[in-house]
Amino acid sequence: MEPTTYNVLFVCSGNSARSILAEALMNRLGDGRFRAFSAGSHPKGEVHPLTLKTLAAQGLPVDGCRSKSWEEFASPGAPELHFVFTVCDQAAGEVCPVWPGQPITAHWGMPDPAAAPEAQREQAFVDTFVTMKRRIQLMLALPLASLDRVALKARVADIGKH
Repeated sequence: MEPTTYNVLFVCSGNSARSILAEALMNRLGDGRFRAFSAGSHPKGEVHPLTLKTLAAQGLPVDGCRSKSWEEFASPGAPELHFVFTVCDQAAGEVCPVWPGQPITAHWGMPDPAAAPEAQREQAFVDTFVTMKRRIQLMLALPLASLDRVALKARVADIGKH
């Protein structure tokens, strides 16, 4: 039986930019079929101001955005995860916790927009938003119910390569 709502976790080392953008996008675009979360291996403790500015400019809510540890999602009582995506290379190279639910994992890495030169930083956040939006749209278009686990893992991994 397919779940009525798929739980998705986006992981980045600092959980202040890329993963927060992805969480907000998936929650909006997933239209109730997907519930997204984000977390970091070494959370910065605050969301980058340009993350909030980018979300607000795109009409996405910023209330409730917070930088948090991935341990929240590996502890008892955490939501059962169906998908976990790393969105930065550092987090992809780290030993992840054991996630509840044996989720399908993939790497959707992209450069850290906060590390862009100051004169290009705002545009880097917009570019990250656009790239992540496209990846999420591609995932949402997948025929989840008709793909077996191996095929689904391959398809979501391919999305991160584009």
